[in-house]
Amino acid sequence: MRLAVPLEIDAASLATWRQGVPVIAMDGETMGTTWRIRLAPPPGFDREAAHRAIEARLEDILAQMSHWRADSLLGRFNRANAGTWFTLPADFAAVVAAALAVAERSAGAFDPAIGALVDIWGHGPVAIERPPTVEEVERARAASGFMRLVYEPGTRQLRQPGGLRLDLSGIAKGYAVDALAALLAAMDCHHALVEIGGELVGRGLRPDGDPWWVDLETPTQDVAPLRLALHQLAVATSGDYVRGFHTIDPRSGMPVEHAMAVSVVHPSAMIADAWATAFGVLSPASVRALASVECLCVRLVCRCGSGVSEWISPALAAMIEAENGGSA
Repeated sequence: MRLAVPLEIDAASLATWRQGVPVIAMDGETMGTTWRIRLAPPPGFDREAAHRAIEARLEDILAQMSHWRADSLLGRFNRANAGTWFTLPADFAAVVAAALAVAERSAGAFDPAIGALVDIWGHGPVAIERPPTVEEVERARAASGFMRLVYEPGTRQLRQPGGLRLDLSGIAKGYAVDALAALLAAMDCHHALVEIGGELVGRGLRPDGDPWWVDLETPTQDVAPLRLALHQLAVATSGDYVRGFHTIDPRSGMPVEHAMAVSVVHPSAMIADAWATAFGVLSPASVRALASVECLCVRLVCRCGSGVSEWISPALAAMIEAENGGSA
């Protein structure tokens, strides 16, 4: 078992750490999956009130950004007439700003404006009876693309160019993980592991002094397992080994077939989520080049000819070497 640890310990987290506190577990359902939290509670922690606050926070995010709810703000934007401007609430605005930044830096491998493509491939709220034709893919591509969007961050206004459908499923789950971690911090709970559907963030330390250990998703026995210390870090994984070829390349409109699993480690689960989505689209060579330029911690497991290969970015390799005495 290989181990990856952060290169620094956050001194501020030690100030609130308490040894021997029983770990509390909470869970529920959201975004078509489950949420789970393990936390070391501070004195006076009200578990029932915290659970209600978590559910309310998730409901607020869904009401804004759910691709599956017709009455969500995203749903209303997708149905709006050309030229309509929407003033976004703070959550939606933060996700759109981050999504557009990653879309630009990944040259469109990540794109929040491919709802039409997602829908025709049957990954949206409406089931399909057959795969789309080439003509249907081209029509959906013509109506899609983040370059068609106009966003004014100063006023948080987003313009519907006409016929464009947002799909934030490649970033909103990560944002929700960050939001729950921030909510817990506001309750003076600084030591917790938060997960939504496999996207995780770890804050502080466990009561035994260990970090929150998680195993990266490893879809094949041909690759050695990798265990990550989530101390003030998040990890998101994208791939097709569970749900089949469900990742759509925004540039071609076609499903991607090479990426089995790509994990990105970052302080923000939202950013990790978006980059994992982008790297699940890009070719292995492009992943290696872009991850190195962006100094991102990435583990890519992909199909290579008749076999499987693994690539670990220099930034993640440094975390592994720190724990394993110079051998990644």
